[in-house]
Amino acid sequence: MAYKVLLVDDEPNVLSALRRSLRKEDFEIHTATSGEEALEMLQNEKIDVVVSDQDMPGMTGTKLLARVKDKYPDTVRFMLTGKATLEVAVEAINEGAISRFLMKPCNITDLVVTIKQALQHKELMGKAMKLVNKVETQEQVLKEVEKKFPGITNVKRDVYGRVVLPDTPEDYESLIEQINKTLEETKV
Repeated sequence: MAYKVLLVDDEPNVLSALRRSLRKEDFEIHTATSGEEALEMLQNEKIDVVVSDQDMPGMTGTKLLARVKDKYPDTVRFMLTGKATLEVAVEAINEGAISRFLMKPCNITDLVVTIKQALQHKELMGKAMKLVNKVETQEQVLKEVEKKFPGITNVKRDVYGRVVLPDTPEDYESLIEQINKTLEETKV
């Protein structure tokens, strides 16, 4: 699956040059010539990365990226501008929560590497969230099991969190008796 990258700039020649430069990459490139057009495209397409110019008629790049952050927080956001000032950079970081601030003309290798790193980070964060959700689900299941069979989840663990099993056959027998007793007590 190719990642979708949206390039936003009011200068068609800049968009054309960027598109040509990125054509060999495994990105599906989309373009928009205004913030409004970009937002409309985002409503219809799942875009992974937005790279926006700052100075555009109607809506600045920082305003666009701030709206993207609010409506599509999982979309990675970059600023690519030829008229960078400290004020613009701070505004883009604070309002648009951009990942990178790049200057025109931009070395295309830097842009490609930046996009790929951001996509890797996004992918890792997605996997981490799935694991967090799985752990939370497992914790809920364990709570339900503990309610039904009190004490069943009380296990000894070592310093690494691994379950420690009994050392002797007598300890195993004792553990099995305890489990059986708990099961008998909880039967209705």
